[in-house]
Amino acid sequence: MIKIGILGLGRIAGHHVKAILKNKKIKIAAACDLNFTKRDSFSKKHKVKCYSHYDLMLKAHPEIDIVAIMSPSGMHYEHALKILNKFRKHLIIEKPTTLRTSNLKKIFITAEKLKRKIYPVFQNRNNKCVIKLKEEINKGKLGKIKIANLTLRWCRPQRYYDLAEWRGTYSHDGGAATQQGVHYLDLLRYLAGDLKNILCKMKTYGAKIEVEDTAIGIFDLVSGGIGTFEITTAARPKDFEATISLIGSKGVAKIGGLASNKMLEFSPEPKLCKKFSEKISDAYGLGHYKVYNDVYLDFTNKKSYPLNKADCIKTIQLLNSLYISSEKNKKVIVNSCNNSVKLGRRNIKISKIYK
Repeated sequence: MIKIGILGLGRIAGHHVKAILKNKKIKIAAACDLNFTKRDSFSKKHKVKCYSHYDLMLKAHPEIDIVAIMSPSGMHYEHALKILNKFRKHLIIEKPTTLRTSNLKKIFITAEKLKRKIYPVFQNRNNKCVIKLKEEINKGKLGKIKIANLTLRWCRPQRYYDLAEWRGTYSHDGGAATQQGVHYLDLLRYLAGDLKNILCKMKTYGAKIEVEDTAIGIFDLVSGGIGTFEITTAARPKDFEATISLIGSKGVAKIGGLASNKMLEFSPEPKLCKKFSEKISDAYGLGHYKVYNDVYLDFTNKKSYPLNKADCIKTIQLLNSLYISSEKNKKVIVNSCNNSVKLGRRNIKISKIYK
């Protein structure tokens, strides 16, 4: 039985908990959160001990095998390093794994030295339509990808950012590209292939925040194709779509729905569309169930975790390239990008709250 310690009981934690409870080979050993009400509610509901700090949790529960980090995004790096170095625990890290590319590399280097595993979470790779489309692309059904497009139109009003001090900040959150768009930037490169260069413009339209809620740009693929992306949380009054379309030399494919959960078009075999679409109740989708099954299989040496170090670093590097392009107001080479000037910058005041 794999024992999980949960760090952070915010919005996303519920999806992790559902996935853990469904897997009979994994259990929640303990949890921690700064908020007493969240701790008390979680403890009563799931009959596990909850703590105000991960240090207290891990000292009280040395049996914990893996810590699932779901703290504010800007704290992932600090929390991961401290837990690795002090407690030698394996880690599941919610997206974005880190805000800065260099920090992510340091986490992997530290984990490798200590012989510990890092499990990044990009659960939308587990959507039925994504799995099937990836299979068909690998079979050559679309041919060479010529054109790729990402469209994300979601709604995050001011009240969303007002929920916590870290939200809407460059230091601990990032904007639409980081918190919402990173899922689909990851899918874009997973399906279309790596991006060679990118030109991005960022704006803020729908809330009073320092970060962007809109990022629009064009790119070249390493394979020779071209593409565009539109990422916004300024859509009103609700979340509308998360769509990726691919035009290949042999056919066209399109996945969409609220969270890329539907196959909308697959010209080589149209009948696949209905079969590989699924209903979801919210934008988080159903992918966390497979994440935890994959963690179990890797942890018990049955099958390697499907998202490896190099793959994860490429996604965070791509994320940073959007910000770097916007900051420099010019096209940038993706694999030469490291850290944005703004994203993940230090904010000691906020870090002290969540340390």
